[in-house]
Amino acid sequence: MDAPFEPAWWCRGAHLQTVWPTCFRRTPRPPLARERLELPDGDFLDIDWAFRMPSAGRPTVLVLHGLAGSSRSPYARGLLAALAREGWNAGLMHFRGCSGEPNRLARSYHSGETGDLEQVVAVLHERAGDTPLALVGISLGGNVLLKWLGERGASAPVRAAVAVSVPFVLARAADRLEVGPSRLYQWYLLRCLRRSLEIKRRRVNVPLAVENLARLRRFRDFDEHVTAPLHGFRGAEHYYAAASSRPFLSRIAVPTLIIQARDDPFLSPDAIPDARELPDGVKLELYANGGHAGFIAGGWPWRARYWLDERVPAYLRARVAPSGARPASPSPADAPAARSEARSMDRPATGAWDSAP
Repeated sequence: MDAPFEPAWWCRGAHLQTVWPTCFRRTPRPPLARERLELPDGDFLDIDWAFRMPSAGRPTVLVLHGLAGSSRSPYARGLLAALAREGWNAGLMHFRGCSGEPNRLARSYHSGETGDLEQVVAVLHERAGDTPLALVGISLGGNVLLKWLGERGASAPVRAAVAVSVPFVLARAADRLEVGPSRLYQWYLLRCLRRSLEIKRRRVNVPLAVENLARLRRFRDFDEHVTAPLHGFRGAEHYYAAASSRPFLSRIAVPTLIIQARDDPFLSPDAIPDARELPDGVKLELYANGGHAGFIAGGWPWRARYWLDERVPAYLRARVAPSGARPASPSPADAPAARSEARSMDRPATGAWDSAP
């Protein structure tokens, strides 16, 4: 391991580690170029690329965001900037309806939806040819990533993967978010989900038995009355069982790093897999502290270090650029059009949010 995580002395505790980036980080703002992929079912997915559209000959790293996240989320901006500094094509795949524009269909996304990732990887793999492709998933995105890797096994066309702060067992995550201060995260995220759904219902017919979304005050309620019926599950428990990534871990054949904190306020520690569940090539780095997608280090608050922005590229570097050669880092001259599009994208978008954990 290049550098084990040591939490900052001034940023101790699960909740401070979790909320610090959202509240206080001076977030990198790499210019973003948007690519829209049209899906066979008539819907679309948006990918935001840091600095420029992807170019041939460079490794590609695709980031999967967390629940109610986007390329505007602080952790996403930090990772995209860090990955682009390596000279790689660094992009973030928005799940349906998360790019600032409601998606076209009644369905959206959920913690076990791997079909959309499959289609995006197929496009990127065909485009890249022999150039390495890697994936990074945060929170919900990490669950989707690990589940997809397990489903594909040795046939997954990626060189390496990193998953951070993964809710391996969704039912336990739902339970954890109903306890103590973690209820604040549940309140915030459900507010985001309800707001997004309300905006979408003005444009799209979304057949739901419940009309008053304000009644859905727990994740179990939302998943029972919204997620499950819109995505073909019998109910919340069926969804949690089918979409959890932990049963798929033993089938992963791609070199994978999992970064997890025991004090993650989104998950009970007993949901974290035992090392015996993991196949060769899958490494679990389990830390006592770090919160949920936090991992804040550094000597002083005004010199905070966002350790994930160091650790994720370090793990991928040896696997997507094993020769040690690093392409030139991007500069503003790479793509004037991307800068122009990024400026328009940096304005607040209706129904968008950028501070979800």
